[in-house]
Amino acid sequence: MAARRTGMHLTDCSQAGRRLDRADVIIVGLGPTGATLANLLAKCGVNVIIVDREAGIYDLPRAVHFDGETMRVFQSVGISASLSKEVIVNPGMRFVDPDGELLLDWPRLQEIGPQGWHASYRFHQPDLERLLRENLAGRPNVSVLTNFEATSVNVRKRDVIVTCCNLRNGRARRLSSSYVVGCDGARSLIRGVMGSEMFDLGFKERWLVVDVLLKGDRQDLGDHSIQYCSPDRPMTYCRSPKNRRRWEIALRDDEADEQMTAEERIWSFLAPWIEPADAELERCAVYTFRSEIAKTWRKGRLMIAGDAAHLTPPFMGQGMCTGIRDASNLAWKLALCVKGAAGRGILDSYQEERAPNARSFIEIAMRLGGLINTLDKGSALSLGSRDVTGVVSLETVSPPLGPSDVGGLISKDTPHKGRLFPQPVLEDGRLLDDVVGFNPVLIVRGELSRSVSATVPVVECSEGSVLAAALADLDTIAVLVRPDRYIAASARTEGEVAALAALALPSPVPDHSSEERSCAV
Repeated sequence: MAARRTGMHLTDCSQAGRRLDRADVIIVGLGPTGATLANLLAKCGVNVIIVDREAGIYDLPRAVHFDGETMRVFQSVGISASLSKEVIVNPGMRFVDPDGELLLDWPRLQEIGPQGWHASYRFHQPDLERLLRENLAGRPNVSVLTNFEATSVNVRKRDVIVTCCNLRNGRARRLSSSYVVGCDGARSLIRGVMGSEMFDLGFKERWLVVDVLLKGDRQDLGDHSIQYCSPDRPMTYCRSPKNRRRWEIALRDDEADEQMTAEERIWSFLAPWIEPADAELERCAVYTFRSEIAKTWRKGRLMIAGDAAHLTPPFMGQGMCTGIRDASNLAWKLALCVKGAAGRGILDSYQEERAPNARSFIEIAMRLGGLINTLDKGSALSLGSRDVTGVVSLETVSPPLGPSDVGGLISKDTPHKGRLFPQPVLEDGRLLDDVVGFNPVLIVRGELSRSVSATVPVVECSEGSVLAAALADLDTIAVLVRPDRYIAASARTEGEVAALAALALPSPVPDHSSEERSCAV
């Protein structure tokens, strides 16, 4: 069960005949958050260098869940079609007490949801990382340095110098960029250079995570995730793609890691479900689950994202998803700064918007953890609503972004600000995001007045269309949607529509023309 690294990696760019020591943005860390950010920046025409200390993809399971919003970001990246073949749709999660009584039900609809995708997916993280890296490999404006460790960061007036060590031969290499983003995990070097402390929200527990490969069909294990709530020994069961299954087991303070990871002990934990004849142990590891959020996400030319900025207990499966949201929020803002289309102040909105959203997910996960670990029914069950049978059901959670003081991003005085705009399937069969691209867009019911000059692409939706229905559901006649699909502002009058059309929200995508992108649906 030792950790392995696959041969699937992008080589040092100098070996590939491309030596790029200067870039617009350096990303430290090539996990899902860093790779997603790099893909989105590359899509915007930004020159990127990625530094990662590992030689290749870690080929064992880690994250196992993402949601419909996250898949929507992967759609923007360009890997959703391929990724759809590697995942399974998750039917939901159930919380049961020691007697097997259902305490809380979190069903996930099996139909396509408002984001244009299913609400919940189970996946194998190496599959996702492979697709993200393959997508990067075709980008001429991206250089990937694997097996390079960032060792120091020097912020200067006009750029940042990152010194890294080639772990193959020990040689140092100096890189420069306008900005550096640390996607380098909980022990982030970049966060340390920024001097940003982590704020502890109060959750810290050790859990044993066990991944197995079933040797045969075991439909009796079920497809739902099950949280076995107990003050004595909480446990979790997760279905993963193909023959992979996961159990997570809470550990006591007096139980040593080496004692709990012994195979005999592991099989004793799994005995209620499977025995050695049923499955092969693929991986076991002890994790300390924490609830923390960085006090500072940006300092000048330095930023952090993903686990470097926040740590989330796993009970909602939102750890990786939160990092992907960071990448989607930050990419287009960085691109605008690099291109000189927006001032550096736009980057101040990154933490203002993302930190409240991330903290909401962390706090909800902590409340669910209270139900799982202590049977604290009061705080967790108040998250849902009780049905006629007495079972409490939890609906999809989608907290808004925080308000920003930077103009044109999220207006503080319009409804729906900071909320995701849905992605319907249009009448011609295309998804909305495939039509508008990674751009801001003004969506208007009917035709935009010919007296209004729009500074952003416009989509005019006819009465009876799915887009018109989406606007009607919001009780608006127009919305300004940002590249990350969040609503910047909405309008209910023609005068408000004209004001939205005049907002200066440039496109981060190169060679963009609002006239070319205007269309009627």
